[in-house]
Parts: sequence; C-alpha cells; structure tokens
Amino acid sequence: MRLFVSVDLPDDLAEPVADLQAEFGGASGLNFVDPEQTHVTLKFLGDVSEQRHPALTDELAAAVAEADVGPFTARYGGLGVFPSLEYISVLWLGLKNGSQELTRLHEALEKRTTAMGFDPEDHDFTPHVTLARMEHAGGKELVQNLVRERDPTVGETRVAEIRLTESTLTDEGPVYSTLERFSLENVDP
Repeated sequence: MRLFVSVDLPDDLAEPVADLQAEFGGASGLNFVDPEQTHVTLKFLGDVSEQRHPALTDELAAAVAEADVGPFTARYGGLGVFPSLEYISVLWLGLKNGSQELTRLHEALEKRTTAMGFDPEDHDFTPHVTLARMEHAGGKELVQNLVRERDPTVGETRVAEIRLTESTLTDEGPVYSTLERFSLENVDP
C-alpha cells in the first residue's frame, strides 16, 4: 500500500482550486492535479505492508495527541513553486492561516514515523497544496509571471481531522482512499 498522511481540502474548495488552475491553462508542460483530490501532505510514507498498518495507526494517533493541535481554520492562498522559479517542478497553493498548526502536526508525525523506520524528509516542511507538476519548461515564463504577480485567496475551512490515505496509481492518475481518520477534537475522559 502506498500511503501518506494528509489534510484534505473540502469539496466546496474544488471549484475555486479549478478556477485558479485555469489561470495557468496556457502554460504548456503543466500536468494539473484533480481539484477534487487536493490536499496538504503532512507525511509521505511510501509503500507500507499491511502487517505494519496496525502499529502505524497507533503511532499516528500518538503523534496527533502529542502535537496537541485542536481544530483550526486553514485559509488557502498565495502561490509558490518547488524548487525555485528558475527550475520549476511543482506549482503550489500556500496557506495564509494554519501553517503553524500543520507544521506542529508534521513534526510530531515525522518524529513518530522516523522512529518506526520510515525515511525522514530530506527538505524543510512547507505546508502547501500541489496544483500542478511541470513536465517540461514550455510554459515556465507564464508560471513565473503569475506566481510573481498573483496573491490569490481560494477559501478557508475548519480542519478537524487528518487522514491516512492510500494512493493507487492508475493510467488516469492517482486514486485516493481514506484508510483512517484522526480527529483533532479534544476527547473528554
């Protein structure tokens, strides 16, 4: 199973995400993410055997408890690219609110999963929603200009859970399935 931990954008933000992606429609080389599958990846786990699933679930629940992040408002906005404007591989939507909470969750997940033997991240965590991947630089100039000039706000939502998600790769693109949900709501004893 190919797994990652995420905060999924709600269905009502799919249309504003699609509208933002449409602004980049003239940029050749961009391969857009399905706006109905957009999310913030907190931790990519890769291929995980089913035998590890119960222990992983326990560790993820412990990480959420340790992060001590209650429900919060995430406001999605701003644009960026990885790794740089000169060499673009990913176009992304950032966060105008909620980055601190997502970073705390990521750090707790990173600590718990690397202790289990999962690979540590090889770069600093930047909370983001991938909008597109750049397959070739044909549309690089348009992407550069829009990233420099635009500061869109797509919308906001209340984040009350994170998810363990399975990604199944198909010819039409990845298909995501939620395996587990971890609530950020405080549980009364």
